[in-house]
Amino acid sequence: MSGPSLDAADDLSAHRTMLFGLAYRLTGSAHDAEDVLQDAYLRMRQVDRAVVLEPQRYLTRVVTRLALDVLRARQARRETYVGPWLPEPLPTGHAPAPVGLPEEIAVRDDTLSIAVLHLMERLSAPERAVYVLRTAFGLPYAEIAEVLDREPAHCRQLHHRAAAALAADRRRYPADRREHARLLDAFVAAARDADLDTLRRLLRADVSAWSDGGGRVNSARREIRGADKVARFFAAIYSRDRGALDARPVAINGGAGVIVSRPRGAHALTLAVTDGSVSGIYLISNPVKLTRLMTPLRGTRQDAGTA
Repeated sequence: MSGPSLDAADDLSAHRTMLFGLAYRLTGSAHDAEDVLQDAYLRMRQVDRAVVLEPQRYLTRVVTRLALDVLRARQARRETYVGPWLPEPLPTGHAPAPVGLPEEIAVRDDTLSIAVLHLMERLSAPERAVYVLRTAFGLPYAEIAEVLDREPAHCRQLHHRAAAALAADRRRYPADRREHARLLDAFVAAARDADLDTLRRLLRADVSAWSDGGGRVNSARREIRGADKVARFFAAIYSRDRGALDARPVAINGGAGVIVSRPRGAHALTLAVTDGSVSGIYLISNPVKLTRLMTPLRGTRQDAGTA
């Protein structure tokens, strides 16, 4: 490998965890994040290294812009996606991490959760970029403005609008992870037993549930709203396979989750919790999005820094 290529690989490798976390938060897809890093590496190889005085800042700008291109393209295709679109869940808390997955997804904060990533789909691409760069990575507005080719004052306004939009929906992972895990266990057990009274007590009256099968497996095609409808939906699908249903705990995006295996297939399940009650339910059964949760990665993709 030539000198310039090796330098590009070293620069990307040195900052890969942060850059992967950035691209993943912007796209909601580990697959897309990996593609973005690969493209960033190729671009880094082509630049004059003498003019890149701060590789991390340069790569942050490149990765952000590439990720936003991916995000905009997906938003343009959204009408062709079958049913709700949910982020690709990532296994977190593994020691060691599966091969090909950073041991830490940069900063473990609220922006990593499935609930918040799902909420960020409502933001415009610039709003999402500013919110992630400021909230998850703490970049000053002057640097964010450089990344996005905007004025710092405009970036401050974009962040304010994004934060206000997300604050309007209070679905969040709770600070107490044990409480989160307890509610998840209780929810799965009550649904398996078709215990509607217990399910309703666990759920907020305005709870919503989303199911992402991507058209590849059977799933609810629309958001399910309200405690009674959500309780009946999960009681029906879990109690039907009660004897053969297996729920395996797994850390998903920094919070509690389970892999639910049934004769009809498997899915990932995680919750958002507000004031001690379940406020959001996220069921991901699209098999394309479950690879990293279902089986350890065994060299499925070459690291971008060694391409």
